[in-house]
Amino acid sequence: MTGEHVAVIGGSVAGCAAALALRQAGIDVTVFERTSDGLQDRGVGIGMQSDLYRELESAGYLDASVPYLPMATRKWITRDEGANGGRVIGVMDFDARTYNWGLLWQALRDRVPDTVEYRAGCRVASVLDGGDKVTVALADGSEERFDAVLGADGYRSTVRAAMFPDTRPEYAGYLLWRGTLPAADHADLFQDNETVYVGYPGGHLVTYLIPGRDGRPIVNWGAYSTPPPGLAPRWDDPTSQPPAELLDHLAVIGESLPPHWREVIQATPVERMLTQPIYDVITPALAAGRLALIGDAAAVARPHTGAGAVKALQDAVALRSILGEGIGLPEALRVFDQQRGPMHRLLVGLGRELGRVLVLETPDWARLDATGLDEWWDAAIARGVRG
Repeated sequence: MTGEHVAVIGGSVAGCAAALALRQAGIDVTVFERTSDGLQDRGVGIGMQSDLYRELESAGYLDASVPYLPMATRKWITRDEGANGGRVIGVMDFDARTYNWGLLWQALRDRVPDTVEYRAGCRVASVLDGGDKVTVALADGSEERFDAVLGADGYRSTVRAAMFPDTRPEYAGYLLWRGTLPAADHADLFQDNETVYVGYPGGHLVTYLIPGRDGRPIVNWGAYSTPPPGLAPRWDDPTSQPPAELLDHLAVIGESLPPHWREVIQATPVERMLTQPIYDVITPALAAGRLALIGDAAAVARPHTGAGAVKALQDAVALRSILGEGIGLPEALRVFDQQRGPMHRLLVGLGRELGRVLVLETPDWARLDATGLDEWWDAAIARGVRG
């Protein structure tokens, strides 16, 4: 497919993966990334089940050189007055690996060849499909034309807005507080290769270790809960630090945790925290004419699914395979929609179900034992949960 030129809007994980797929198909690529720097410093955690890793490894997008930590079990605990670390409800097998988002992005960015034009600090204002070409209007007032545009610009996608202006993120009714801190002072809380879920009324804390940039492990935690009454989501930037009223509510959540896990949250500097309103986004299609969507621009599934980076990488693998069939760009994008659209919709439905059982309709954690935990999880699986 030499001679064609495609713009990728967004240069994070999805954008780098898309650029790789397009370039491997012989297409000229220009990537527009609105931020100038700092993507490598976004150190939140990513969980990836091992079978999905093997799929991405075989496609050439990941390998063992990308820093990760192996996971083997998922331990469920809850507060118990007699145990500072909490009472263990049960332990499940969990064959997975954890990544640092910034290190994963850096590994993908390093794989993007120099033949791809990657423009950092370049904001796209709008895109317009003219039938034979797509016009990309930049924030500086200039315009450029491409044979197609691939939106990899996340949940507030400019490309999605051009394709489906009536599609809006739908608030799920609860928030996620995220935080990271060095693991050295809390190593006794983590056994090797385990992800820990701490259940509390109206939500749960999930925490695991991820690799740090210096090679030392980092504690990555996320706490889910509905916000206090009257605090509708006004926080539209998921990288922002929590406002004071949400820090107060996080302290309330902490009172429901075993003391040692409460200390993890209390020890996290505010500058290492962020709040994330949980949204669902489903688009009518992943492609229309010469425009297409990949990753969170195509659909936003709740973080319970662990699917954000993974689905973007899988999208890129599918796109590369389709482009290898030698069909024209608009037809390739249409086939891409047919192949990947159902999976995106399935993941959004999965995220909703996980949100229901893990946040909105939590079990009585204090009454659960290992048998009750297995029965609860089996019932969730029967309703389609595969998290």
